[in-house]
Amino acid sequence: MNDHFSSPAVGWAEHADAAAVARFIADAVTAKGARNLVVPGGNTPLAIFDILSGMDLPWDEMSLMLTDDRQVSTDHPASNFGKLSQAFANKPVKITRLVDHMDVPKSDIVWIGMGADGHIASLFPRMKEGEHIDENSPKIVSTQPDPLPPEAPFARLSFNQTALINTDAIMIVARGSDKKTILEEAVKGAHDLPIAKLIAAASCPITIFWSES
Repeated sequence: MNDHFSSPAVGWAEHADAAAVARFIADAVTAKGARNLVVPGGNTPLAIFDILSGMDLPWDEMSLMLTDDRQVSTDHPASNFGKLSQAFANKPVKITRLVDHMDVPKSDIVWIGMGADGHIASLFPRMKEGEHIDENSPKIVSTQPDPLPPEAPFARLSFNQTALINTDAIMIVARGSDKKTILEEAVKGAHDLPIAKLIAAASCPITIFWSES
């Protein structure tokens, strides 16, 4: 894929519904040879996973890894690994669970979501006191937002920024008008939230899929 993605740029996709995101990924897999995909957790990607799982792709050659996960058992309702495994249960795709301090290879595509506070993966604007993550940190790090959100009061495992940008292409999928403003300002470098830091550090094309809902 390196030859295809030769000039870094940030672009906004014309269509950003679940079907459009799934088509973008399928095209990368079939036309550009992508095999190693990094995907987000949470509930937003589930509709896209559902469409993808119905597509005729070389699943037995592909591998999936999460950008981040909650530090809970795989059968816990909050487990992103559990949701991802269930979404592709009928496909012979390799799904790798995150482990603290593990190494990760370069990916073909990194798909990230973004929170209303500008966080990506589980890299938050504010994390527990004393937690410092930079390019010298392990590629998979333990993180904890400060404060812990009541709907998901768990420590996390996350790709660090260096691992997130070690890819041939980045896709950002976000919903809501508040997130559009954050994304627009991030592209312009108008703040230093995690999403802006990632965009500034990336050397590959970035495609933004934003929609109102």
